[in-house]
Formats: sequence, structure tokens, C-alpha cells
Amino acid sequence: MNFKQFSRFWINIALMLLLISSCSYSDSVCYKNDNKCTKENQFRYLLYDVNAPEGFNLRRDVYMRFAILAHQMQKSDNPALKFKMVLPPWSHLVHWSYSEYPEHIPWSLYFDLKSLQMFAPVIEMHEFFSRYQKKYSKVIIEKVYTLQHFEDMFETGNFEDRLKIEECQDTHKLNFFFYENITAKNVHCLSYHGPATKLTELFLNTSAGTILINHAEVALHEFFGNNLYWQARRSMRFNKELKTIADDFRRIFLKSNDETDNTILPESWKHEKPKRNAIGGSYIAVHLRRRDFVRSRPNETPNLDSVAQQITKILIKLNLNTVFIATDGPKDEFDTLSKMLVHYKLFKYTPSSVIKQKYKEGGVAIIDQIICSYARYFIGTHDSTFTFRIQEEREILGFPSDSTFNTLCKVVGQCHKPSIWTIVY
Repeated sequence: MNFKQFSRFWINIALMLLLISSCSYSDSVCYKNDNKCTKENQFRYLLYDVNAPEGFNLRRDVYMRFAILAHQMQKSDNPALKFKMVLPPWSHLVHWSYSEYPEHIPWSLYFDLKSLQMFAPVIEMHEFFSRYQKKYSKVIIEKVYTLQHFEDMFETGNFEDRLKIEECQDTHKLNFFFYENITAKNVHCLSYHGPATKLTELFLNTSAGTILINHAEVALHEFFGNNLYWQARRSMRFNKELKTIADDFRRIFLKSNDETDNTILPESWKHEKPKRNAIGGSYIAVHLRRRDFVRSRPNETPNLDSVAQQITKILIKLNLNTVFIATDGPKDEFDTLSKMLVHYKLFKYTPSSVIKQKYKEGGVAIIDQIICSYARYFIGTHDSTFTFRIQEEREILGFPSDSTFNTLCKVVGQCHKPSIWTIVY
């Protein structure tokens, strides 16, 4: 080897070392923003999944925990915390009827994606696929952590924040969001207690470019109900088409609209200002949870006769004659309730076949929630996350607390008073 060849060899080695130093964690993750790495490769990817039996509205709460995590990491100066968070598609939810084939419903069908992205760096799963390998092909997640509770937590009373890789307490079968083209390199069980934001400690100690957090519901809110919580919640604006469908129903059947009800919101949630002057439409809304609550909570779930008495009492008090019912109960129960309240107007939303086919049960549930959110007065079901989400929506709209935080009683006059958490701007 002559001197020229020798020099060229060491120059090439130096360039390779320089390139490696500018890109770390994986081939697809960039450490610094320089001309050797493309703009879209400046991020790692965080995926999360939730325990299969958890319903739509609990999953929305888990989203907020991880959106706050992604929001805080986005603000960090540490390049190791630059993540894009991948939204898990809606598929095979236990409370929804579905076919044998996974639906893989994107978040944009139910929520305003641009509004979500104003708070956290989130992307849809199909975007992750296209950015990962530019095509729908095999995706290998580099690290999977299945969260589990510490076994000694309740025995010892040790509820301090901690995390530790330990043996798996159960045999966890990963479904990878029901995609056949996703697999994983390394799978660990992580005993965990603490807020989702504590996961940054984990991310700083792994070089993986793609990370999946399984059983994400184990991670908690850092500060439930604080300003950051409400920013995440306010960013969860619904798909505008669903809002329009709900508004049309309000206008046609309930004589309700945002102008007369004093419920107009600015185009962006970032421009919302504190208020407590929403009036609402001239109807009361009731979320009547039946199905599993009738069986699992017989000592808390009122019968239809008691429900009718409680509705009548509120209608008389407010001098109203119109009721909107959101319920998972069968049609014959609604018909029975209608007969008990024959002197009043009862409405429930029944989607057309076109709307049901396009938006599925999740979209229909959201339409119900929107209509309930704009009522003059709302009565919910104790301990129902469906009710919680409506109460939050009414807080955002600016309704008085006494018209929002109300629940049906097992026995008239003997109610579990719901927790009241007011919005923080």
C-alpha cells in the first residue's frame, strides 16, 4: 500500500466514524440535525398498546397520559428524547361489535388529528409504516416493554415511583395491533409504578429507535387535573364531521345550536379562554349505562322506574319538557322509559346505515357524547368513563358545575356524588 492509498484509507475510516457519531440509537434515528441525516430520521418512534378488555373512553385517558409524556419529551433539549408517538389504531374493542377481521380504524376518523398534533408529536400507524420503510412491509420493533404492577406493592405498602425489569407475572401474548407485518427483537416485562413521564428514564438507557410500551394503562397521570392535563384534553377535539352530524341532530330535534346556547368555541383549543357562561339547549341529557352495569353493579344501578322519577324531578325543577337519552340498553328499555315519561319528549340518536358503516360504534358513541355535552343539564352514570368524558367536555364548554356533575341514584335522594374537577387553563 503506497502513501496515497494509506492516506485515503484512514480518511475513509475518519469519515465513517464521523457519520456514526452524528447518528445514534439505530440506523433510522438521527442524533444531530446535520446534512448526513434526513429530516424525517431525527426521531425515534414510541408505540403503545392497552389491555384488550379496556373500553374506548378509558383508552382515551391512557392516550392523555402518553400525550403528556410525548409533549414533555418534545420540549426537551436532549436528542435522545425526540420521539414521534404512534397512535394505536382502534380495533377489536370488546364493547363494539366487529367482524373477525381487524378494523384498524385511524384516529382521524374520530378526532381532529391537527388539533392533537398541536399538543403532542403524534402520527397515525400508516404514517409510521410509510416512514419506517417507505412501504407496507415487515416492521421490526427493537424493544418491547410490557408494564406490570410490582407484586409486593400492596403487601408492603411501597407505592413509591420505581421501575425494574423482572420476570413476567403472566404469559403475555403480543398481538401487535393485529398487524401481521409487525414483530419484535427484544421483549421484556417491566414492573412499574409511577406516571407515564417516568418512562423517560427507560428511554435514556436504551438505544432502540422503535419502542413499544404494552399494557400502557399501568402508567399513571403525573398530575391529574392540572393545566397540562387539560391542555391534552382540550386538544382532543372530535372529527369535524361528527360534530356536524351531532349539531344537525341538535338543531332539528332539540332546537339547539351553538349561537343561542352560548357554546361557540374558537377554531383552535389554544385560543380558548376561561368562561363559565354556557347555557346549553333547552333539554336535559341522560347517560343511562345498562348492559354490564346491571349485572356487575346491581347495588348501584337504578331500575327504570327510579330513572323515570329522577328525570321527571329535574324536568319540573328546570321547567323543561325534552330529554335526550344516551344508553347502551336495548330498544325495549327505551320504549318502556318513553311510556313512563309519556308527558315529555324523549329522543335518542339512531344512526343511518351510512353513518354507522362509516364511523362504526365509536363514531356513534361520540355523537351521543357531543349531544349530551350541549344540554342545559346533564345526569350521568356513577363511575362510567363515558360519563367522565362528557363531564370534561362540558367543563371545556364552560357549563356551571352544578349542571354537569350529577349522577343517577340507585334510590331517589341517595346518590354517590361524583368527584368535581374543574378546568385549569
